[in-house]
Amino acid sequence: MTINSAEELQGMQAISEAVAVTLLKMKEYAEIGMSCKELDEYGAKILKSFKAKSAPKLTYDFPGYTCICVGKEVAHGIPSKKKVLKNGDLVNIDVSAELSGFWSDNGGSFVLGEDINNHMPLVRASQQLLRAALDEITDGFRISHMGRIVEQGAKKLNYTVIKNLAGHGVGRSLHEQPDNILNYEDRWNRKKFKKDMVVAVETFIATRSTIAESLDDGWTLVGNKGGYVTQHEHTILITDGKPILLTEMNGVFDF
Repeated sequence: MTINSAEELQGMQAISEAVAVTLLKMKEYAEIGMSCKELDEYGAKILKSFKAKSAPKLTYDFPGYTCICVGKEVAHGIPSKKKVLKNGDLVNIDVSAELSGFWSDNGGSFVLGEDINNHMPLVRASQQLLRAALDEITDGFRISHMGRIVEQGAKKLNYTVIKNLAGHGVGRSLHEQPDNILNYEDRWNRKKFKKDMVVAVETFIATRSTIAESLDDGWTLVGNKGGYVTQHEHTILITDGKPILLTEMNGVFDF
């Protein structure tokens, strides 16, 4: 969406606070031996305290209030009772929701407990590349150039990017135009970020895969070549200077 009034800005700030706080508190609440279902239900209580509604449930009838991925899962992980968190797990939580007609989206990957599997370099790469992209995004900046920053940065760190998952416009629904804020340079995409536009920008940094493929459950995505993927996401407001991070309080740069 494009922000056209103070009321719209306040609406986006309110829902962005709800999803950001929920994400941060879920990350802090997660512990070894906890099921993803328990973690998801905790997140649902926080969203309810803000009077916000889960976007995956509203939009897709997703079997959970939030998406929780563990290990080699890339996105849309179902928070089931059978999925129990272990020391050293690579975990991703993605929280999106609606409040009073406004929608916001954010997510972050982290290592639970000790980094016994050496996932932190991948986590740090995702954080670093999201920050690098956000440092450049401004009114008139080409969307494809953001993808180039992420793709080239990942390559320098000996990682790949997932090419069929992307950031997107957000605000009056979960997914809006522009709908392909990719992690690689699409030279045919001549769209630009514009002042007062609200978008969800996210990284998908991988150890080896380039495409996310669906499992038999119809929801969970994994990499086409195996390995691991990290994601960090902010909903932002484009300005004629640095973007405003509407979900800044989620603390994903410190995950």
